[in-house]
Amino acid sequence: MAGATGQPRHWAEVLARRHLEGLGWDVVATNYAVRGGEIDLIARDGDTWVFVEVRQRRSLRFGHPAETLDRRKLARLRHTARYFLAEHGGDADAPARFDVVLVVGDADRAELTHLSDVL
Repeated sequence: MAGATGQPRHWAEVLARRHLEGLGWDVVATNYAVRGGEIDLIARDGDTWVFVEVRQRRSLRFGHPAETLDRRKLARLRHTARYFLAEHGGDADAPARFDVVLVVGDADRAELTHLSDVL
């Protein structure tokens, strides 16, 4: 069963959402989940669907948040995005991409890096 909540669940997702909206994007879903996968934020950048994964770490002591993205996680993102497009009447050939927002720090002080078109 697919679903999405109206608000992000984690402060880093809130920060990422504000960042995307500051770019003029329309965030259409948060925490969209289906069996086998979840996408933190789904937005529209003009005519392009953008599926956004948010990764956060308090510090770099145990590695960068980008290091937590592996091939299996990326495959789950692709699967979930296909389901979203099918469920919402999206054209399978509609422009789409996968972005990652990396956050290092805590809710009071964080550094954000936005990587576009990671797949």
